[in-house]
Amino acid sequence: MGDFVRARLPAAIEEPGMFVLKHLWAGLFGGVLMVAIALSTVFWNNDWPMARYDALFLVALSAQALFLLFRLESREEVAALVAFSVLGLGMEWYNTAAGNWAYPEEGVFAIAHVPLFVGAMYAAVGVCVLRMIRIFEMVFAPFPPRWAAIGLAALIYMNFFTQHFFVDIRLALFVATVALFARTRIWFTPFTGRRWWMPMLLSLFLSALGVWLAENLGTITGTWLYDGQRTYEWVSLATMGSWFLFLCVALMVALIVLPGATRRAPVTRDSL
Repeated sequence: MGDFVRARLPAAIEEPGMFVLKHLWAGLFGGVLMVAIALSTVFWNNDWPMARYDALFLVALSAQALFLLFRLESREEVAALVAFSVLGLGMEWYNTAAGNWAYPEEGVFAIAHVPLFVGAMYAAVGVCVLRMIRIFEMVFAPFPPRWAAIGLAALIYMNFFTQHFFVDIRLALFVATVALFARTRIWFTPFTGRRWWMPMLLSLFLSALGVWLAENLGTITGTWLYDGQRTYEWVSLATMGSWFLFLCVALMVALIVLPGATRRAPVTRDSL
């Protein structure tokens, strides 16, 4: 598919064009879900026999079935999808029980007042990270000791729960993330033969901004709401910090699945 597209792009936009198209390809599952949420908000009739949340869950399942049928996903991506669904639903069950946010509509495919399609939303983020590492041939270097990176990810995930009844160590986690990954570069290939790099922390910030903007689509359409938030209100910018930390967890899980993408020592363009 990549060769087919590249052969039809003008030479002047070949590299930036492939950069954009690879991003879109990596986020295909998330894009399907975003389109489904937007369309269901516009066209859904509450008198229909199926709840909107259930329809969104079936859209997610159908999309995954088609991806597997046409071999658009690897085994690693399927494993990551399940892992991220469990991680995401765990946080959702806890936070909805604590009253931090809510899903105002009803549905059959739900557990503890959390619709199961929400797990697919988290899975879309995680699979996008994994797929980008693969299709951009990413290398993370210099990467800190794996035990330190995985330990930080575990602390971040735990803090999503403990912050509500114990000390919130979020600021310390931000400092630890900067200290651990300040030197780490992400080397990537938008187009055959040429390597580029970006600071890993900048990549996490830009990714968190993108997820935060996508999250606003969910709240603006009333698909989910934070405590005290009304439909059409923007999500607090502070939430972007939470997404930054969650994406750090997502990245560590992806790098466990793809351990060959990390290097302990710095690398150069010529050494890759």
